[in-house]
Amino acid sequence: MLPARGEIRVDKFAERRTALAWAAVHTLGELGYARTSLREIAQKCDASHGVLHYYFKDKADLISCCVRLYKAHCIERYDEVTARATSVTELIDGFIAQLSASVRDDANFHRLWYDLRAQSLFEPALRTDVVDIDKSLEAMIWRIVSRLAELAKKPQSLSPALSYALVDGIFQQCLSKHLSGDANAIADMDAQIRTLLERL
Repeated sequence: MLPARGEIRVDKFAERRTALAWAAVHTLGELGYARTSLREIAQKCDASHGVLHYYFKDKADLISCCVRLYKAHCIERYDEVTARATSVTELIDGFIAQLSASVRDDANFHRLWYDLRAQSLFEPALRTDVVDIDKSLEAMIWRIVSRLAELAKKPQSLSPALSYALVDGIFQQCLSKHLSGDANAIADMDAQIRTLLERL
């Protein structure tokens, strides 16, 4: 059965919106929330200011869309590691490898996420998206912790919220040190995450 005309329009709109958000990711990651305007983003991703306004309500909407897309992509990669692992060691090694690569390859984007999360304390328009993204990340960490417990044949010792807070805190510290030029930041994070997960 062919899709209805309205469904085709919605799909094309969503596709174009997604493509524009991906095109804007690098600009936003470099400059951050406060230092970027829709006009600057339009110039960097070969789209007119009017086109961006057609697909996004405002800068907050565009940035939220970018972060959602990237975080969903990250979660898929971590879920693949969780699904493939057949031992505690394999899961911990795979998770740490993904975290390390994420800091090395996508530091600017993670910086944008923490910038967005901080801005949501001041801008109500961002809060719903930030809360939703945080929940999806918490759920992803909980899937890892639950799988670890299953592989180790031991009960989880922490709540989902606390597990996420611990991993996220270590990751954010590492990101800050890495962006400040600390050559040991990623290795230190790896050791801390390994210790944390082994204790969990």
